[in-house]
Amino acid sequence: MELMLWITVSFIIFGFVVLVSMKKNMENKLAFIKTNMENNIESTKGSTKLIVWWIVGTTVWGIVSMILIVGWFHKYFG
Repeated sequence: MELMLWITVSFIIFGFVVLVSMKKNMENKLAFIKTNMENNIESTKGSTKLIVWWIVGTTVWGIVSMILIVGWFHKYFG
């Protein structure tokens, strides 16, 4: 197989594994934020930042994955 295909597939699989492994932790952080939203705003700021960065990272991973797939199809079929 071609190197670009291997890079694309490994990037998608590795990113998906990281995404799924962090999902439960982010759900727990979100539940913590919901329960402590009115009580203590300062204690939830760190968890909120982590959740936002997780969402940003997931979005970037998805966009880069789509670009790699489109690039691979363009290289071989375009």
